[in-house]
Amino acid sequence: MKNFLVKTIANAGALAVAVWLLDKITLTGDSTGKKAGTLIIVALLFGLVNFLVKPVVKLLSLPLLILTLGLFTLVVNALMLLLTSWLAGKLDLSFHVEGFWTAVLGGLIISVVSWALHVILPDGD
Repeated sequence: MKNFLVKTIANAGALAVAVWLLDKITLTGDSTGKKAGTLIIVALLFGLVNFLVKPVVKLLSLPLLILTLGLFTLVVNALMLLLTSWLAGKLDLSFHVEGFWTAVLGGLIISVVSWALHVILPDGD
């Protein structure tokens, strides 16, 4: 349970950095508390998408991953971020990613920040 909490906090922090750095990734809300709550829910949704959908997409795109020496992973990460944005819209959450190239850059930022936070934050093992 502790490991799940650490990963969710790391995802929320990484999403917050992407929202802060990129103008076309938006998180709106009336107050800071509402924005933080939305960010945690979006982080849970992003984790769920990465857990359920990403392995299937990576398996189906394996030839492209091999052909591009893994660079196609940036596209897969962007698609997962766009899927999270779409699901957030369907769940009436105020999180939106505007455009594919913004999603590519956002996915790159989220990957780097999430990796750094996983190095810093303690493991649940």
